[in-house]
Amino acid sequence: MTGDNLLGMPETRLPFEPEVVDALDRATTRDEIAAVAAKYPKSSLAWARLAEATFDRADPITAYAYARVGYHRGLDALRKAGWRGQGPIPWNHTPNQGVLRSLYALRQAADAIGETDEVTRLTDFLRDADETAVARIESEGQPSEPQPPTEAFFIRGQD
Repeated sequence: MTGDNLLGMPETRLPFEPEVVDALDRATTRDEIAAVAAKYPKSSLAWARLAEATFDRADPITAYAYARVGYHRGLDALRKAGWRGQGPIPWNHTPNQGVLRSLYALRQAADAIGETDEVTRLTDFLRDADETAVARIESEGQPSEPQPPTEAFFIRGQD
């Protein structure tokens, strides 16, 4: 038993997908990301990235569908890796991030369509898998160190 894993369940660690990661690193448009998902349909990472690329709060259905595929592909991969429906899925193991991203993207799209029961279930799933996953996804693109405050001042003169 290590860390916060009080139940002593082994961590699930998915296999690396270097070809998927390389293809996604080269993809710059939504169509290119879709081509990666089509070429590697078992990859939850590819589907998660496609859901992220298509998410629009005003029209979330497409992202919801892509995230749902990523979620199911992720469950398939987890089960194949020995996961039995519970236990840690650590974010720090990079190949697990596709599943966790799919869960997050599905939760985001479910929230946008008002599917509150699913949002609650996915929030619990993410927390149980890795308590840090949501914060890590949400902090992406944010500066890693606090930026110094900016100050503005005005000099007013008389006309």
